[in-house]
Amino acid sequence: MISLQFLLTAFVVVLAPGTGVIYTLALGLGRGRRAAIWAALGCTFGILPHLAAATLGLAAVLHSSALLFQGLKIAGVIYLLYLAWQMLKSNGALSVTAAQPTPQPGLTIAKRGALINILNPKLSVFFLALMPPFLSGSAAHATQEMVVLGGVFMALTFAVFVLYGLFAAQARSLILGSDRVVTWLNRSFAAIFAALALRLAMERA
Repeated sequence: MISLQFLLTAFVVVLAPGTGVIYTLALGLGRGRRAAIWAALGCTFGILPHLAAATLGLAAVLHSSALLFQGLKIAGVIYLLYLAWQMLKSNGALSVTAAQPTPQPGLTIAKRGALINILNPKLSVFFLALMPPFLSGSAAHATQEMVVLGGVFMALTFAVFVLYGLFAAQARSLILGSDRVVTWLNRSFAAIFAALALRLAMERA
């Protein structure tokens, strides 16, 4: 069930830069290690509803219902644009600054990260496609196997995201020495969030 092929596939999927990775990098760079770990934790827990949907078969309902898919997608697009705006604001919750940032509650950081994944309808459909090829084929054990594979995927997600975040936190002191660099970083992160919002807007069920 937990084969080398599954581990390699899951690792490649998790390693690929996506919205959660960008969020974790932004928090690590802007607010340090603690914020990066909370961001990774939030993004990881944001996977849970989609894994549950795939396990219970609700992902198929979402995939077949254009109204549900579009509604969740629009919410996700709006949220990503909101994150882009928070990067551009001088006092935004995500803005990178060379000065010592005001500490934010860890749960607040985690909630934002969780919403990034919760509001992405393609994630449920993705798990519906990813998991079945690695199941044993036994209907009696399908749910249990989905839960185990999902748990492994989440553990990999958290580990890789933490590494991304710690790398960004380590780089903070090296690259935030000038206001020019800070401005460029905030604009770049905002542009990435906006581009991801556009890509999500173009997705179809």
